[in-house]
Amino acid sequence: MKEGSQMLLQFNFKNFKSFKENTSLDMTATKISEYNNHVIKVGNEKVLPVAVIFGANASGKSNVLEAFRYMSRYVVTSFGFGGEISGKESGPEFLKSSPFLFDPKTKDAESSFEVYFISSEVTGEKSYNYGFTVDQNGVNEEWLNWKSKSSRGEYKRIFYRKGKKLDLPGIPAKSKQNLEIALEKETLIVSLGAKLKIDKLKFIRDWFLNNDFADFGKPAENFFLSEKLPGEFVENKEVQRKVVEYFSKFDPSIIAFEIETIEKDDGNKSMKVKIDAVHKMIGTDETASIPLKLESAGTLKMFALYPLLKKVLKNGGVLFVDELNARLHPLLVRTFVIAFLDPEINPQHAQLIFTSHEPWQLSSKMMRRDEVWFTEKADTGISTLYSLADFIDEDGTKIRKDENYEKNYLLGKYGAIPAMMHFDMFKGE
Repeated sequence: MKEGSQMLLQFNFKNFKSFKENTSLDMTATKISEYNNHVIKVGNEKVLPVAVIFGANASGKSNVLEAFRYMSRYVVTSFGFGGEISGKESGPEFLKSSPFLFDPKTKDAESSFEVYFISSEVTGEKSYNYGFTVDQNGVNEEWLNWKSKSSRGEYKRIFYRKGKKLDLPGIPAKSKQNLEIALEKETLIVSLGAKLKIDKLKFIRDWFLNNDFADFGKPAENFFLSEKLPGEFVENKEVQRKVVEYFSKFDPSIIAFEIETIEKDDGNKSMKVKIDAVHKMIGTDETASIPLKLESAGTLKMFALYPLLKKVLKNGGVLFVDELNARLHPLLVRTFVIAFLDPEINPQHAQLIFTSHEPWQLSSKMMRRDEVWFTEKADTGISTLYSLADFIDEDGTKIRKDENYEKNYLLGKYGAIPAMMHFDMFKGE
């Protein structure tokens, strides 16, 4: 693990959308024996770079990613919540949580979010535990703890907050008063502390900033992602060359890009970028140019993924992708996953957490059992998240590594599949 890289160990949350109870996504490796080359040893931890979540439509798999995204957004933006700010300097609107609504005990109750991650630093590996609880009125509780590789599992407190009571043993004395004065009910200590340039808190905030999200299940966000250009793509020929090289892995007909900056027809003399993909023609040295926006949905998706993939593989962090399989060939998704498992491509040990409907990814020749997760929703509307490694069948035995995961999943052995019902409502139409 290179200096300065970080890896997610565990994400816990409760009372968020369809998840009513305590839920945990664990990225630490279990003691199973398959694919030991997938496991990255960091300090005393053994960590996995990849996790895939399967489940039926509306089972809650997207909500797992949404929970982490909510936590990240709250950490990054909450320094602007609360207070009497007006005019051009007004901050973002208070980011209310989305509790489980189908139980009177939870619809107005607090939601909780917590992460454990490990970081490689100059002084050695350190693990951090950060979390908070929030309801419709703001933050109720918040905590940050840390431990070193040699601390034998004991975490030391940096700060703890409960209501208006603050315990700040790990915060520099000169910064404590500033925090106490400026802290609002809706504001996180980590968020405010990062704004006040308190190094320990800025470090935590920056960890969340280093993670990225792509939701290909939402048409609006999918369109936005497809419109987002890689950094320096317009002006830097070398960046364009690398994008062409990236495209050549799945569409070798694209040999270049033609880029033109033109004035918009809005009367404001604003500019827009016109991008054409240049294709080689069959049996000739000639080429044909096609507007990038007219390329296939799969090509546009790979274009949208490029800057996210480049950033996370270069800097480390976690890339969350909802519906990675949508509009992509299974072998292309496989190549995408393998990139995170290759230490030469992924030297900073970036992690990929994605949702999928593709059962082929359940192959025992591809994934470890503890890299595979399922979501299932009960008739009560409550979702649960569980790992294939922890799954116990009706006979009370765990799943063997030589089982046909794909076949058994489609047969319903592991749950997390849609109920197969006929559309009887259309009879006689």
